[in-house]
Amino acid sequence: MSRIGYSVGVLVLAGLTLAGGASVPPQSDSEKAIVKQMSGLRKMPDSDRAVATKSLALAIRRLPTGELKADLANGLANLATEGDFGRDTLQEVTTTLALALAETPRPSQNGQLYPGYDELAQLAKYEHMKVALSSPDLTTAVKNLNELDEARKRVDFTLADIEGHGWTLSALKGKVVLVNFWATWCPPCRKEMPDLQTLYDRFKSQGFVILSISDETAAKVNPFIADHKYTWPILLDPGRKVNEMYRIQGIPKSFLYNRKGQLIEQTIDMRTQAQFLTLLAKAGLR
Repeated sequence: MSRIGYSVGVLVLAGLTLAGGASVPPQSDSEKAIVKQMSGLRKMPDSDRAVATKSLALAIRRLPTGELKADLANGLANLATEGDFGRDTLQEVTTTLALALAETPRPSQNGQLYPGYDELAQLAKYEHMKVALSSPDLTTAVKNLNELDEARKRVDFTLADIEGHGWTLSALKGKVVLVNFWATWCPPCRKEMPDLQTLYDRFKSQGFVILSISDETAAKVNPFIADHKYTWPILLDPGRKVNEMYRIQGIPKSFLYNRKGQLIEQTIDMRTQAQFLTLLAKAGLR
C-alpha cells in the first residue's frame, strides 16, 4: 500500500528508505539483503513475487530482535497486500509482523500508534488473517478501526469529475458504487486501473459506477487519464476534504456500496481483477 505519510520512523515504501530517525539503518548483510529484495518486489511477476514475499517473511523472522526487524516486517506487510499472492503467504507475513512486535513492542509517538499495530488490525479484519499478539496497542488499533468503519458508513460527499460533472454519493442509490482512492504517483494504484476499466466496461450496463478520487490537481490527473484512455468518472479532491472524511492514510483503497447505498465492503489495498469480481459479487454483480 502506498502511504500518504507517517510521523514515526518507519520504512517509506516508495523507496524503502528509513525516515523519521526512529530506527537504525540496516547494518548486517542479512538486513541489507532483505531491504534490497523488498525494493525489487514490485518489479516481479506476481507468481515470483508470491514466492519472494513468503521467503522474505521467514528471513525477517530470523533476524535479531530490534526496531529494524519490526520496521521491515511492517514494510513487507504493506507490500504483501498489493494484490493476491496467496493466503498462506499473507499469513506468514502477518505472523512475522506479530512476532516482531511481540519481541519489540513499539511505543506511540506524538499520540500516534506505531503503524504496525494498525496494519495487524486491518489484516485481521479485512483479510481475515490470524493475529497472535496480546498487546494493549493492538487492542487500541482494533477499537479505532471499528470506530472508523462506523464513521465511514455515514460519509456522503459531492465532488466534480475532470469533465466538470458533479457526483453525489447519496444520489447514486439504485447503483452499485465503488469509491476508489488513488493517485498518479502510486504504483499499485496504476497497476489495478486496467482491471477497473475492464470491470467498468463489463458491468456499467448493470448500474455499476466507479468514482475514483485523487487529491492531485487537474494538471496532474488529466494527462494521465487521457494517455491511458480510462472512461469511468475521475473525481478531484485537491483539498483532501473527502480523503479526510474517509481518513485515508494509504492508497489505493476502495469502498463498495450496494444498491441501497450501504457500505458493504472495503479493501485494504489494490485488488486483482479476480479479487474485484469476488467483491462485486457481494453486491449482486456477476
